[in-house]
Amino acid sequence: MKSKDLQHIGFALLRIVPSAMMLFVHGIGKFQKLIAGDFAFADPIGIGQAPSLFLAVIGEVVAPILIIVGFKTRFAAIPAFITMFVAAFVQHGADPFTKKELAILYAVIFLVIGLIGPGKYSLDRK
Repeated sequence: MKSKDLQHIGFALLRIVPSAMMLFVHGIGKFQKLIAGDFAFADPIGIGQAPSLFLAVIGEVVAPILIIVGFKTRFAAIPAFITMFVAAFVQHGADPFTKKELAILYAVIFLVIGLIGPGKYSLDRK
């Protein structure tokens, strides 16, 4: 297998695995809250609980789905990154590092995805 093929497999794994984890571990529960009409949610940027929940669903459900399939990947990485940045440095800003570590890790992964793009094994492939 050529080095370029391995690189694109790496890009695909970097895209798919963290996005699937974000979707299934964090996003689905928020999506279920949203469609059930339960808008009780943190309001870290002062726009209200319902809008905050809606934006979190975009960042943790919609964006990861787009990233997994590799459609508009760089664009989709933006709301995922912003959601995790806000979670780490606004919502958990005063918490110890261990509490915000996962959000920082996700933010960095989504930043890298936004910078390098989806790779060959995606709908966005060139």
